[in-house]
Amino acid sequence: MTTQRTAPGGTLRLGDRTVSRLGYGAMQLAGPGVMGPPRDPDAARTVLRRVVEAGVTHIDTSDFYGPHLTNQLIREVLHPYPDDLTIVTKVGARRSEKGDWLPAGRPEQLVAGVEDNLRHLGVETLDVVNLRVMPPIAAEPKLTAAVGALAELQQQGKIRHLGVSEVTPEQLGWARGVASIVCVQNEYNLAKREDDPLIDHLEAEGLVYVPYFPLGGFTPLQSQVLDAVASRRGVSAQRVALAWLLQRSPAIAVIPGTSSPEHLADNLAAADLVLDEQDLLDLEGIAG
Repeated sequence: MTTQRTAPGGTLRLGDRTVSRLGYGAMQLAGPGVMGPPRDPDAARTVLRRVVEAGVTHIDTSDFYGPHLTNQLIREVLHPYPDDLTIVTKVGARRSEKGDWLPAGRPEQLVAGVEDNLRHLGVETLDVVNLRVMPPIAAEPKLTAAVGALAELQQQGKIRHLGVSEVTPEQLGWARGVASIVCVQNEYNLAKREDDPLIDHLEAEGLVYVPYFPLGGFTPLQSQVLDAVASRRGVSAQRVALAWLLQRSPAIAVIPGTSSPEHLADNLAAADLVLDEQDLLDLEGIAG
């Protein structure tokens, strides 16, 4: 299905795919603690429809959200997918019955994770698969073995592109020694900026940086400076935080998540907010 839509925030290249720089993170479609069904299933379905209608061509998800339920909901609402929609998923973790996040980075676990994503999303090839790096695969031998296992699935046609998540620059180098990596997904926002040098490096290398928890995640960004800039501009603090990320680097693709149609509209509006020099100067002080 081909459509003509305007991508919010402009576009960038993610491997051989062109995606909107302002994307959508599907984690919050699941219930509390990213477990179980959404609190309001109808609102969740509305959000997914409006995401695509708004021109978003980058959805980030995982089969361990729910688990399984988020991908199943995406398939229910959006399949058959628009030709220009890129769905990025991740493997390397699993959930316990209590909702704990546990490692699942052994080769056989990664193969099973890819197969689960393929089945629940209803596709033959996953556009991008991020390897979530958790102990015990954070050390070089196990990390490179994990990347190698995913590279084999890529050669089989089950994965189009590979990315890595929650990595150091050194770990990224190990991964790139095994396979072509198109993106890095780490935690980054106005208040958490340890990855500034990495972002600049990726921009120079032509790779994409995708900050997760762009609004602070489970501990939302709180700052008098952020609130002051938002008040001066007459918009929400969340909109300012997202606009700052879009202006931080052309290599950044932002994936804010929500299960609320109202919050989605505010997030999308960040694409049209241009922060001026005073705004940027004020916001620089938050991380310090």
